[in-house]
Amino acid sequence: QQQNTQRNAVMTILICFLIAFIEGIDLQSAGVAAAGVGAHFGLDKPALGLFFSAAILGLLPGGLVGGRLGDRIGRKKVLIISVTLFGLFSILTASVSSYSGLLFARFMTGVGLGAALPNLVALASEAVSEKARGRAISLMYCGMPIGGIAVSLLASSALAADWKVIFYVGGVLPLLVIPLMMWFLPESRAFLATQQADQQVAKTKFSDLFNHYFRMPTLLLWVGYFFTMMVVYMLLNWLPSLLMDLGFQKKDATMVQMFFSVGAFIGTIVLGVLVDRWKMKNVILLMYSGIVIGLVALNSFDTVTGMYLAGALVGCFTIGGQMVLYALGSQVYPTQMRGTGVGTAMAGGRFGAMAGPAVAGQFLTMGNGATGLIATCIPGIIIAAVLILILLGTMQKRAQA
Repeated sequence: QQQNTQRNAVMTILICFLIAFIEGIDLQSAGVAAAGVGAHFGLDKPALGLFFSAAILGLLPGGLVGGRLGDRIGRKKVLIISVTLFGLFSILTASVSSYSGLLFARFMTGVGLGAALPNLVALASEAVSEKARGRAISLMYCGMPIGGIAVSLLASSALAADWKVIFYVGGVLPLLVIPLMMWFLPESRAFLATQQADQQVAKTKFSDLFNHYFRMPTLLLWVGYFFTMMVVYMLLNWLPSLLMDLGFQKKDATMVQMFFSVGAFIGTIVLGVLVDRWKMKNVILLMYSGIVIGLVALNSFDTVTGMYLAGALVGCFTIGGQMVLYALGSQVYPTQMRGTGVGTAMAGGRFGAMAGPAVAGQFLTMGNGATGLIATCIPGIIIAAVLILILLGTMQKRAQA
């Protein structure tokens, strides 16, 4: 029995890692293919901005509906549907002939990606004991930055001379993983247990997130996710442009993005281990302090090597920190509402993800420099840290009550 459980856990994390890896490719593909897409469709900067935002916009309903359905009909079924969606629409992105078709294909890719993520978090966290939850989520989630590194390497190779190649790769890979999921991915045991226990799942409603017990944790989690994701996506989208504004060469700016992804991979693994070993409060303090130090470093260093270090630092604590917040979300809610809870918190974060790049664009248009923009990220990070620490205090009081 124990051997069987272990084998199921390994299989679950491995397949979830693969899907997260493909998500990493898909999420970064727009940025990497932007120049080719812009030239092909004759897009100006605002039109290209919409192309970036379309997939992020799709993540919103995807996360809400995907998390909810995962609690209702099962994590595995929803994951298979989500992966099929983002595979097919990624291929469609490369084959549409109109700009409106392009936006629709990116939006639907985002819906698939958004629906997959809360179910990946739920499956990884429910495949292992509570003591190993952080490590399980981090091993699954580190697929994302590795996917980001892979797509950067693909973009710099001769293979991707045509922008469509990136979207074909991002579309064919998920379709190849679907048979693996059907045959080898076990459904979450925790989900099956709650299904049998008095059909509790059917009775869980969205409004349960706001009952007297969950109202405060839900709101704190949402606003914490919002401010953190706002800064993460501001950096993801604007980092190379900001560095070029500061006088760095394009190839150096691209290398900083690469170091950002490498830092993200290391941060995801290390913070995941710490979630299981340390008190969550200490991990949160380390993560948000790390983001602030990284932002200060981005503003202070003026050598290429210094910038590589700053990029790695920021990647380590922003992307690694996102994983910590997902792990925290999986601790706030019980099994029967975990998908719904984590999915809606992610949706709250997506508003920040959409606001971040747009606010940055406005800020720069008003004539403020890159250093000013990086400095304005710091208050948002401090607000998020304070809210998450208050949430942890609330959870601790409950546990003792």
